[in-house]
Amino acid sequence: QVQLVESGGGLVQAGGSLRLSCVVPRRTFSINVAGWYRQAPGKEREWVASISSGGDTSYAESVKGRFAISRNNAKTASYLQMNSLKTEDTAVYYCYVGEGITYYWGQGTQVTVSS
Repeated sequence: QVQLVESGGGLVQAGGSLRLSCVVPRRTFSINVAGWYRQAPGKEREWVASISSGGDTSYAESVKGRFAISRNNAKTASYLQMNSLKTEDTAVYYCYVGEGITYYWGQGTQVTVSS
């Protein structure tokens, strides 16, 4: 079992930026995808963004043009740069990685955007 370690959440005003980080605490030879979900109070978990092993990125329509996902070359960390934040981006953000048919998750980091 692998527990991903997230950081970077916090409180920010609307229009501001935050950068979330997600670290995989071991060597990652076979990770094929990394990404982020979020869950707002009273809502279902929502996929936000992902990056493939080849570097292809995908985004939910709600964040396209504002968020950017990236990873380091060793694939031991992924990042979510969030710009032009809106109050509706308030949620707990969870990172994940896919290794074969197995997915590992972070514990979640709170992002709160105030108006």
